[in-house]
Amino acid sequence: MELLTPDLGLIVWQLVVFGVLFFVLAKFAWKPIIASLHEREASIESALELAENTRKEMAELKAGNEKLLAAARAERDSIIKEAKEVSDKMIAEARNEAQKAAASEIEKARVAFDQEKASAVASLRKEAASLSLEIAEKVLRTQLADRAAQEKLVSSLLADAKLN
Repeated sequence: MELLTPDLGLIVWQLVVFGVLFFVLAKFAWKPIIASLHEREASIESALELAENTRKEMAELKAGNEKLLAAARAERDSIIKEAKEVSDKMIAEARNEAQKAAASEIEKARVAFDQEKASAVASLRKEAASLSLEIAEKVLRTQLADRAAQEKLVSSLLADAKLN
């Protein structure tokens, strides 16, 4: 049972050793340990603040990027719209020019057709007149071949003519 109950001398020496150890630790070890703990706490706080600031900056950058993307999309849409308007305008102008050119060609063809028609009519009239003269000449030659027929024709023409 002696092992379970310590001696008074052992307790005193244990208290003395504990007091010396406590004094040595308080004098030399606790200040650097506490200082390093404070330093560690400060570095953790600064790291947390840095992380928070970085998160805020990232959020701001993300918002800025989204604004830039929205602006770029709007600009892209306006450029596409403008290009479409220009292409539609060019197509309309080309269509109008083609219609004008087609109308001009049709008018030229109509004028040429009218000229050809007039020329053909004039040619037909000339041919008809020429043929009529030839036929009349042949008819007159055959009828006026004998002298009695000539005198009968002249007298009938004189009878038809009205003298005033």
